[in-house]
Parts: sequence; C-alpha cells; structure tokens
Amino acid sequence: MITTSNIYTKCGMVGVSHFPWGHMKSTVKTKWVYSCLPAFTSINNFAGQRFIYKTSSEVLFERESNAVTDGRLQNFPVSSYETAMEKISSLITRQRRGEKPPISNKLEIMSLYLKILGLDEDINKLNIIHVAGTKGKGSTCIFCEAILRECGFRTGVFTSPHLIDVRERFRIDGIDISEDKFLQYFWDCWNRLEENTTEQLSMPPLFLFLTILAFKIFISEQVDAAIIEVGLGGKEDSTNVIKEPTVCGITSLGMDHTEILGDTLGQIASHKAGIFKVPLEVTEPFDCKQMKGLELGLSGDHQFYNAALAVSLSRCWLQRTGNWGKKYQKDSNLPDEFIRGLSTAHFSGRAQIVYDSSPNSDCSEILSKNCGGELIFYLDGAHSPESMETCAKWFSNAVKRYEISSHSSFEVENAEESLENGHFLHESKTLEQLEKSFRRILLFNCLDVRNPHILLPRLVNTCASSVISSDLHGIDLSWQFNLQRIWEKITHGKEMTTLLEKDFKIDNKEILPPHEFLYDDASSGCHSHNYLARSAVIPSLPLTIKWLRDCVRDHPSTRLQVLVTGSLHLVGDVLKLLKR
Repeated sequence: MITTSNIYTKCGMVGVSHFPWGHMKSTVKTKWVYSCLPAFTSINNFAGQRFIYKTSSEVLFERESNAVTDGRLQNFPVSSYETAMEKISSLITRQRRGEKPPISNKLEIMSLYLKILGLDEDINKLNIIHVAGTKGKGSTCIFCEAILRECGFRTGVFTSPHLIDVRERFRIDGIDISEDKFLQYFWDCWNRLEENTTEQLSMPPLFLFLTILAFKIFISEQVDAAIIEVGLGGKEDSTNVIKEPTVCGITSLGMDHTEILGDTLGQIASHKAGIFKVPLEVTEPFDCKQMKGLELGLSGDHQFYNAALAVSLSRCWLQRTGNWGKKYQKDSNLPDEFIRGLSTAHFSGRAQIVYDSSPNSDCSEILSKNCGGELIFYLDGAHSPESMETCAKWFSNAVKRYEISSHSSFEVENAEESLENGHFLHESKTLEQLEKSFRRILLFNCLDVRNPHILLPRLVNTCASSVISSDLHGIDLSWQFNLQRIWEKITHGKEMTTLLEKDFKIDNKEILPPHEFLYDDASSGCHSHNYLARSAVIPSLPLTIKWLRDCVRDHPSTRLQVLVTGSLHLVGDVLKLLKR
C-alpha cells in the first residue's frame, strides 16, 4: 500500500494538503461573470448521449459495485448500442445521495455475481493496481496506465464517472474501448446475469454492473496490468472484492461524501484504508526536475502529488511482477518510459483547456489551441472544498500564462506596426488596450447535497466577482437562484433583495442578460428580472453556450475566459456541446 502526502504523521497516512493561495494579481483588469445552470439538463438530443439524467435533489447513485466476468464473445449487432444504453439505464437506483445503499452486504453479493460469471478466480490474475482517495485517484490511475503502457505492457484502466460516453470508463492501452468490443462484453455479462436472477438476487445496480464489466473486459483482453479506481470510500466499496492486488495506493484525503464516510478525516481515512493489503509506504512530493524539461500531461501543481504516487505505484508494480530488474538499473533516475508516460497522460474534464472556434472559422479542430482563442473554456470537475481551491489556483495560473503570452504577441505586432509608421507605441497604451480584452466568467452548478457556502468562497479568494448560469418550461430553478444569492452575498458583502425569483419567467424576453452585462462596470447597477450586477441565471446550458458565442461574435476584441466547475456532470455536458 502506498499513499502520498506532503505532511508526515505518526500514523503514516494523511491527505495531501494543497498549496496555500493568495489573491491572483494581474496587470490586466478583469471582470467576472458567474453562471448557475438549471437543476435539470436534458441531454438526450446529443450524439453519444450519456444515459444518466440528473436533478439537483436526486442523485443517481452510481457507486454501487464491482465485479468480473469472463466468457466467450458473441456476435451482437452494432445497432444494439442504444439498446445496451437502455439496459444500463434500467440499473440506475433512484436513491438520494447520503441514503444507505440498497445492498447492505455488497461484497457478499459481488462474490455471487463473480461466481455466476466465472470470474472469481481470474481477478487475482490481473496484476491489479487498486487506488482509493478523496481527490486525485482518477488522475493517479491515468498516470499509472500511461507509465506502464510506455514500459511495454498491455494495460486496462477503469475510472469513473464518464463525461460523454460510458465507454470512457474502460480504456485498453490508453484508448476507450471500441463500440463493437463494448457490445460483445456487455451482452455476454448482461445475458448471463439476467439468466441467473432470482427473488433473492436481482440484477446488480449501475456501478456494480459497470465494475463487473470492467473485470470482464480486462480479463478477456488479457491485459498485463489492470488499474482500478475505487468508487466510494474503500472498505465497503464494491471494488474491494479485489483480494490480492499487486499494489494499492491512497491519494489525498478531503471532506467529501461525509454523509456516508463520516465528517472527520480520521473516519474518512478508515474507509480508504480498507483496501490495504500490504505494508504502508508514504511517497515524497514529485521533483519536477526529473522530467528533463517536459511537463506533466495533466495540469495543476496538485498533479505533482498524484504523479509521485503513480511513479511509486508503477515502480512497485514492476518490482513485484519481476520486471523492474529486467528493464531498469537500481538508481535514483526516473526511467525515460516513466517520463514519457507522465508527459503524455490525458484525462478529460480535469484541468482541461478547450479553445472554442468560431462557426465562421476555417479551423476544423474545435479543441485545438490554434483555433483563435476568443472563447476559451477552462474545465475542471472540482466539487469539494479542497478541489475547488486546487481548481482556482490552476485557473489563476493558466489565465496569467495566457495573458503574458498574449501581451508579448500584442507588443510585437504593435511594435512592427509602429516602426512602419515611424513611431513607437507607448507601454501604457498597450496595457490599456489589453485591459479591454479579457473577461472572466464562472459557469457553475453543484448538486444540492453539497454546500455552496463552502465551495464558492474558495473560488472568490482567488478569482473574484460575478453568475450565468430544449424545452425550458417547467424547469425548477430554485436551486440556481439560491446559488446566485450566495454568490451575490459573497461578492457584495450583503444580501441582495432586488432580484425576486417570482419575477423570473422562462418566456420573458429578458431571460438572457444583454451583452453589456459583460462589459459594463459592476457598480453600474445592472439589475433586471433574472440578473444582477455580478450574476445571472440562465435556464439551460445550450442557451448559455450560445449566449457566450454571441457575445464573442458581437465583440470581436473581447476574449472570454470561462471557468466551468462544480460538477463533473456539468463539465461533461459542456464538452458534449462543444464537440457537436
């Protein structure tokens, strides 16, 4: 068992405390717009639709299970993918977050499913890296996979949740499993389990089934290493049917899922420690000098801790499988394969930057950094107090780097123009023009089981001021208006009473704020039915994206930098819209 930390205690097992932050300082004046999204977002009209629909008061409890199965492939028509998604949707348990899961003896039930599928003995042949933790466990898994793949091994990695397509959860050799293979393994698992259901043993809940499917895929694909991310906690998580992992790791700890795991770090740690099968070792922070001038593939200073854990896990895996001595000398240098893996790792929705191209642009790659950059999305699925701070620091650093590069290119262009005209452009003029170029927007939503009174101030400390949040009728926006009131109180220092929720009407022509909302000073008192000087509620995500694009189109000198955070579901829906 390996855990990572920058604090050492007698117990040897603590969470990473993230870097302290100060306020972001910049020579460029900026304005913030904060956006709340509706409690319900219908996504069934988009290609590659996610099968989970969500409301603010009802969480589709995915974190239910884990299992493995092997079996012969059968021929199923590719057209059955939609049918498979319907079957998966039927496994969703309509359970409010915090309620006890419907299966109390989960691990015992898991063992029964494994025996039905003939996988109970094969799990131990997978050479598993098992990773738990509050934050960073998915990134650590991705780093491990990339390292071992670069070392020449066939890899499988299982993470959650997915952002756009369920196949994202199952990677073989760094690539989402193909639709054809997914269907083969899915239907084999589904049919065999369905044939063996009884009154005492029903079909498994969603997360349990998906973990079963992961084991099925990795065993059938004969991977050399399987990297498995814990769903929730550790001790009672469905993935803890793994009895003989090659090595397991714990990432940083924080206050999340407290209604299930407990409201102290000690209680939370006891759940995470439930996956321990081996002696404990604490890793030291990663030394970026080992990267030989390259950068980590996943952005953010916090990723150095995840990288450090991944390096230790991968090295331990190589040693315990008898491959370390064959490939590497026993020295302190980081092998080149490790460096390549760390620098090429990719994980969507975690500190990800997307440059949205204009519909009139000649650029066909919407995610390319060369697509202009007038509308830039900074996406991170942070949803706990600790991860919100980490997200804010990453965003702060990212926009500062962008401003510095833009400032430099702006000066070069204008210097060339000035020389042609026989004079130089004064520095203050350059800054004055730059001040009018950047506008920052916070696009935010979170589940109502989370505490926005804790989450939002973490952002304000680093990134200060303004809210934006298809058939729109019947949408309950009360949660979004609550988020707006909290934001306004944080930024104004007092309760705002000018916005009355009852004044908001979906069919009101003022449902969208005017574009001047972004450009006027916040002190100008831009108040209307659905927005305040620093915030607005817009009832759907597609409407919000369109509004942002219209703002950029109508104000070509403006660059909008949009931070999307608060929920991985929100991040996934934004990515889906941008990739349409």
